[in-house]
Amino acid sequence: MRVLLLCGIAAWSGPLGAACSGDGAAPGDASAGTTPDGGGTFDAGGGTGDDAAGRDASVLGAGPLRVDPVNPRYFTDGRGGVVYLTGSHTWGNLRDRSLEDPPPAFDFAAYLDFLAAHHHNFFRLWTWEQPRSWNNNTDGLARTFVPFPWPRTGPGLASDGKPRFDLARLDQDYFDRVRARVVAAGERGMYVSVMLFDGWDLTFAYNPGDGGFPYGAGNNVNGIASDGPDSQTLDDSAVTAVQDAYVRKIIDTVNDLDNVLYEIANETGESGRAWQYHMIDLVKNYESGKPRQHPVGMTAMVPGSDSDLLASDADWISPADRTFAADGAKVVLNDTDHSYYWTGLKADGPAVQRDWAWQTFARGAAPLFMDPYLEAWGERNDPSGASVDPYWETLRDALGQTRLYADRLDLEHAVPSPELTSTGSCLASPGAQYLVYQPSSGPFTLTVVAGTYTYEWFDPGAGAVAETGSITVASEERSFTPPFAGDAVLLLSAR
Repeated sequence: MRVLLLCGIAAWSGPLGAACSGDGAAPGDASAGTTPDGGGTFDAGGGTGDDAAGRDASVLGAGPLRVDPVNPRYFTDGRGGVVYLTGSHTWGNLRDRSLEDPPPAFDFAAYLDFLAAHHHNFFRLWTWEQPRSWNNNTDGLARTFVPFPWPRTGPGLASDGKPRFDLARLDQDYFDRVRARVVAAGERGMYVSVMLFDGWDLTFAYNPGDGGFPYGAGNNVNGIASDGPDSQTLDDSAVTAVQDAYVRKIIDTVNDLDNVLYEIANETGESGRAWQYHMIDLVKNYESGKPRQHPVGMTAMVPGSDSDLLASDADWISPADRTFAADGAKVVLNDTDHSYYWTGLKADGPAVQRDWAWQTFARGAAPLFMDPYLEAWGERNDPSGASVDPYWETLRDALGQTRLYADRLDLEHAVPSPELTSTGSCLASPGAQYLVYQPSSGPFTLTVVAGTYTYEWFDPGAGAVAETGSITVASEERSFTPPFAGDAVLLLSAR
């Protein structure tokens, strides 16, 4: 197996304690082959981004991702083994957004440092549809967004008081920004989903008054007049032609880069289903004649059904079901943006958030977090200057922790195996590797193939490895007791 580990575990220290019960020698007994250095600290949230997870971990040149032929729950870059994607993303990481006009520039370099420090290797590069949008649903204030793919040349003014768009031309500066950010992420070992459109912005935050929507009547010099979500249907061929040209230009801009995925649109309404299917076909057909082909994704529609995602030709999906189990039909990136709205996350608390991340991993999917990052938002987020709100650190760290363990598993052969354990959360390649998540304190059972295994207990609450060693299993069903209270992760690997 090719190991894609981008950060390691710090030096071990501390005594061993009893970790298992049942058949075989107990850990700590020399006859069990226990290592003499059991406990330790798991580095999953600190650092500067300058380590192996940072500046020297470029994935440019690795080859574009494609669905893994052995285990289609994941992607591969073709070099052997799978590439597990997880991470957080925030709204202003491509188009600057603010109550100010013009908005201050987003510090993209600092953002990459932040992601690397949490061992995240994936984010969505957000786009927006309106220059002035009612997109924050708690303060009742419109935010300004720049830049846009088309130049504002006039003559005449759009509804936001600025020159009208010329939709027959494309603004190269916009596409240069897209490329520069994807390149910078690739140099840091990160994959980027380039979001092509945003349905939520038009369905739930449409501003017909002074929004300046490029396709809106009077907002362009091309005579196009399409309001809100109507633009994300196939009803107006002139609008679709402009959108198709923009999509082809995005592809031309990043096709040669290996760390690219595409996302058709963030949360369109149900009326956008056929339009999204059209855009998936457009991306695939246009890239088929180019040197590289990249994965195309479809995210949950609001309203909509996850069956619409499964019925599409998308390579990856982000469902609305927070407990969606990946069966290999699609690569599943389960994003809190669609499946676990922030009010639920906040009400459930950090321990449940962490539990969701690990259980999502054990279901063969990858957890993603819609991160408010440095944006103040009522009860949702309270950053201090350039320092994030620490409330969300538990979830951010949990994503990185799943990645570090994913990169130690042979995920081409370790598949969701809830039937093997009383916890219901297990990835297993029977006889080779088992990773079990225990969401609560106390013992659990695991059915294993008889043999000798190294073991590792990880304490997600403490963010540390509590104990390592080896154990010989003489019978298949075995009871395991974590050496600490709270949720736990057990990794077994055949010797």
